[in-house]
Amino acid sequence: MSAVSATQRVNQPGREEAVVRTDAHAVEHERPEEWGWHGEMGKWGRRLAVIPILFLLSMIIGNHEGRLEDLWLVGFALLMVLILVWDARRRKNAWRSR
Repeated sequence: MSAVSATQRVNQPGREEAVVRTDAHAVEHERPEEWGWHGEMGKWGRRLAVIPILFLLSMIIGNHEGRLEDLWLVGFALLMVLILVWDARRRKNAWRSR
C-alpha cells in the first residue's frame, strides 16, 4: 500500500528545515511589524518619559510624616533618570541613532 505524503521538507534560509503541506509554501521571512513590534518609541517616547519622573517627585509633597516614602520616590525617579541618561549615551555612540 503506497501512501501519498501530504507534507514536504523545505529548506529555509537562515532557519531550520521546515515541514509544510504540499499545497502551501514555507515562511521565508517574518517581518517584526506582523507581530506588533514597530521599533523603539522614538523621540517623543523619550521626551514623554519625563512625565512619570515628575509625577514621582510631585508625590513627595503630601500628608505623610515618614521620610522613608520620600527616599523610595526619589530613588525610583533617580533610577528612571539614569536609564534616560544611559539611553542617550547609548544612542550617541550607536552606529545608527534616531
